[in-house]
Amino acid sequence: MRKDLGVQPAVFPMPVLMVAAYDENGVVNVMNAAWGMISGHDKISLFIDEDHKTTKNIRKAKAFTVSIADKDHMDVADFYGIASGNTMPDKFEKSGYHAEKSPHVNAPIITEFPVTLECELAEIVETENLHAVVGTIVNVSAEEKVLSENGKIDPLKLNALIFDQFQSGYYVATEKVGQAWNAGKDLMK
Repeated sequence: MRKDLGVQPAVFPMPVLMVAAYDENGVVNVMNAAWGMISGHDKISLFIDEDHKTTKNIRKAKAFTVSIADKDHMDVADFYGIASGNTMPDKFEKSGYHAEKSPHVNAPIITEFPVTLECELAEIVETENLHAVVGTIVNVSAEEKVLSENGKIDPLKLNALIFDQFQSGYYVATEKVGQAWNAGKDLMK
């Protein structure tokens, strides 16, 4: 039997994305954002509002990076979601993590996170129902330890965090259960 749960953001899984940008003085700010997704072959959209320090920085710098948080760095990833750059200007410093400037865009790569999308600001979409920061992906860099033999990112090696909006938990995917564009082929007959 189904039970009505009312209005809630009931989508699972959600990514755990670390969005980083420089402020006008070159200071790194990082936020944890679960509301983001690929929105084109070379585009990513982040559904983050104008009040975030990171959004303000992206507007000024016209660039940002998006790293995929992993199990090994869950504590700091969570901290980046708890602490606000608006009220804690030394948030990144307090984490003890390290950043290097992307060779492709004017944004920091947080070196501890194993996969980073380096993005130029494409546009900010503001409507009555939506605030989206859209980036053009200029490059993706990854630590070799998370790559498979074919040189692509291996989700099982990455141990990417998955956010659960139902219970406010973090999870990781630990099993491949099928092959995309193949699992349903028999139904095409």
